[in-house]
Amino acid sequence: MPEDRHPGADQVFRTAVAELESGVAEQRGNRPELSFDGEPPPRRLAPQAAAVAATVELDGNEIGWGRFVLLYDPAGQDGWAGPFRVIAYVRTTLEPEIADDPLVGQVGWSWLTEALESKSAGYAAPSGTVTRVVTEGFGTKQEDPVASEFEMRASWSPTSDGGDRFELDKHLEAWADMLCVAAGLPPVAAGVAPLRPGRPRQPRARGRP
Repeated sequence: MPEDRHPGADQVFRTAVAELESGVAEQRGNRPELSFDGEPPPRRLAPQAAAVAATVELDGNEIGWGRFVLLYDPAGQDGWAGPFRVIAYVRTTLEPEIADDPLVGQVGWSWLTEALESKSAGYAAPSGTVTRVVTEGFGTKQEDPVASEFEMRASWSPTSDGGDRFELDKHLEAWADMLCVAAGLPPVAAGVAPLRPGRPRQPRARGRP
């Protein structure tokens, strides 16, 4: 897992990265539809950072993509509730009639909170946005099917277990579960209702939040 190493990186951050790697390994075993890739972490948001990307594929088609970024600043930052901050991004396709549902945003946000709670991942100061994008073709593209996408950008502060551990593996697993549920796969946690995915689309260049 790529990480931005600065001189003086302490054991707390190294332990957190090891926990993330453990979470990735766990998801690889539990979710065959998920594949993970290393991502270059942002270099200006915190003294240390690590990042990973994931793709959801079904029947050879990409139906979802996400990015998980872990920021670490021993001194904390404004808006954080501790030394860590997670920035998570999820993108999936949806059927247009579902994308038009005014409750999609609320349902999408509940995927995150319920996934975190189902993994007993302690968190504080959550923040985020849900965006629905509908793409229509005109002129020579008027025969193209309407494409709808769901995007979520979220951040939260992992809280410790009372000691030096923040159990980042649980946070990564919650994000992976949220990504799969958003893509329409059966939920791991009982009681989380997925939406139907949109028409499969050809893989494309991956954007970044």
